[in-house]
Amino acid sequence: MGTTTITTTATTTTTTIDTLRFATAGSVDDGKSTLVGRLLHDSKSVLSDQLEAVERASLNRGQEAPDLALLTDGLRAEREQGITIDVAYRYFATPRRRFILADTPGHVQYTRNMVTGASTAELAIILVDARNGVVEQTRRHAAVAALLRVPHVVLAVNKMDLVGYEEKEFERIVEDFAGYAAELGPTGFTAIPVSALVGDNVVDRSVRMGWYRGPALLEFLESVPVGGEGGVEAPTRFPVQYVIRDGDVRYYAGQLVSGALRVGDRVTVHPSGETSEITGIDVLGVPAEEACAPQSISVRLGDQRDVSRGDMITAGVGVPALTQEVRAEVCHLADRALRVGDRVLVRHTTRTVKAIVTDLGGADALSVNDLGRVALRTAEPLALDDYAVSRRTGAFILIDPSDGATLTAGMVSL
Repeated sequence: MGTTTITTTATTTTTTIDTLRFATAGSVDDGKSTLVGRLLHDSKSVLSDQLEAVERASLNRGQEAPDLALLTDGLRAEREQGITIDVAYRYFATPRRRFILADTPGHVQYTRNMVTGASTAELAIILVDARNGVVEQTRRHAAVAALLRVPHVVLAVNKMDLVGYEEKEFERIVEDFAGYAAELGPTGFTAIPVSALVGDNVVDRSVRMGWYRGPALLEFLESVPVGGEGGVEAPTRFPVQYVIRDGDVRYYAGQLVSGALRVGDRVTVHPSGETSEITGIDVLGVPAEEACAPQSISVRLGDQRDVSRGDMITAGVGVPALTQEVRAEVCHLADRALRVGDRVLVRHTTRTVKAIVTDLGGADALSVNDLGRVALRTAEPLALDDYAVSRRTGAFILIDPSDGATLTAGMVSL
């Protein structure tokens, strides 16, 4: 999460604007792209030429009103077929917050795309058609959100205009979803009744659903807490990306993914286990006494240690698990199946090691878009955190060593 500080000289007041990364998901024809288009349109985040292009495309398709779904269905194939295939990223802002939106596909064969879009999200919006209620793909999207430990989930019950804005229809769907969500874990959800086509409860509260007392969707997005993981209170994790040599001095550069480092801190280098002291920190080339996540920094150590790309520098309490036996929940991304005995590469933060698949949770193989479990034995130790504790240092990908193709996304279970 980044922040922007805006100073107004006339009043000498300072306002900090934070950023929310969120993803949308829903079954086919639940109106997900229309909801996103309505959100962008009604929050005045659409440029005039974009809106004109949508109006022309809508007229060419025989539609009298602009089809706001076209604001996010960016690929030509998507526009022609009227579906979402790829992950469409959009950036917009309100006076209260900036947003990075990942609009993910609804089709079951594109589950891997949802994993990609939601992997860094702090909130997921799961759409449900009020006429159909919770369907199998709704459950699948909820399972992916739970698997990825997305901190906040919104159940957007869409097309309320087609069920007469009836409160009982909304409550029926919420109760059904709540029963399934309880099986996935303790994370709760917020339910909001909307009509993306008309605009009810998207940016402005609806006058047609007086029984609903909660916020409109944008209100909730602007107020939900963000940045809970990776702050200065989190365990310090600094994966080394580059080693910079300046004469006899070595600088270790990378992104501080969680926690904080200060000059004088005692640190441990993994996997060697060697310890040293921070003698210098540079942030954007400027010396600093301390740095905090998610800043990109370089550090100097008081001893000449054998530190290289892929090593992890940590400080304070909360030491990562150093292991060669890895167990994880996974989503298989490749068309090529994953099987027991396969030799793979594990890329974890900046470290890549060889490994062999030793178990697939009893399954013979994992096919594309399958959710499952995997056990690996790595050739070298990895410094891992449980994914439930850290989504950055608890995640990895499996790579085909023959061609470098990404095979599987994994979430560590310690």
